[in-house]
Amino acid sequence: MYPVVHARQLSDVVFEIGVHAPAIARKAQAGQFLILRVAEGGERIPLTFSDWSAEEGWIKFIFMRVGKTTHELSHLRVGDSVTDVAGPLGTPTHVDGLGRVAVVGGGVGAAVAYPVARAMCLAGAEVTVIVGARNAGLLILEEEFRALPLKEFIITTDDGSAGRKDLVTAPLRELCESGAIDHSMAIGPAIMMKFCAATTKDFGVPCVVSLNPIMVDGTGMCGACRCSVGGTTKFGCVDGPDFDGHLVDFEELMSRQRVYVDDERLADAEYGRRCTCHS
Repeated sequence: MYPVVHARQLSDVVFEIGVHAPAIARKAQAGQFLILRVAEGGERIPLTFSDWSAEEGWIKFIFMRVGKTTHELSHLRVGDSVTDVAGPLGTPTHVDGLGRVAVVGGGVGAAVAYPVARAMCLAGAEVTVIVGARNAGLLILEEEFRALPLKEFIITTDDGSAGRKDLVTAPLRELCESGAIDHSMAIGPAIMMKFCAATTKDFGVPCVVSLNPIMVDGTGMCGACRCSVGGTTKFGCVDGPDFDGHLVDFEELMSRQRVYVDDERLADAEYGRRCTCHS
């Protein structure tokens, strides 16, 4: 059992949970992820670290309430427990020798962009962060990003309620056009990463993406997280989650992500009917 030591609601549907997991916290690195089960018999889901402390022995993760398991997670409070947490899993993000880099976080992807940008700053990179969301209410970790020694912090929203009214690809293209960046990384919805990769490809700027395929065991045995990169089958859990965005078959990735959407909605609706914790 992993005791919950931190819980906060970041927006109507986005939550942050921290659990006491000292063995995991000692080894966690930016870009890696964990797999957890809320309770016995529950679903295993992958979530990326948003923060951790090796000294204090805790790890944090941020998630959006989109299905039954994340609905269950959203009800946890300090003093509750998570049954299983496995990690750290996956290959850490490469942060050394990048020079001038743009880190783009879309939606809940900002939770991953934060530790990645922090690690790149610590490694001596000149980092510009672009964070995008549908509206101001869905922006997360703004204070944490502003506390980093960034070259620039850019916010975009679809409706213009915060920052500039634009998609994240607009400032990314401007950085590429001006020759202000040598590398880029995009983390967020697959469609956003697809267009970030396409934008940077036009200018010959490398773009790493952090993929979020369906995943079960997280160790390469089940094959559920397979994806095509450069015409070769890769496993998101052990070969990734970071890949060259210019080589990823995003259409295949998005098609596989949609396989269980209807089942997820049905399970969440049934859970919602039985749950009395909150509406």
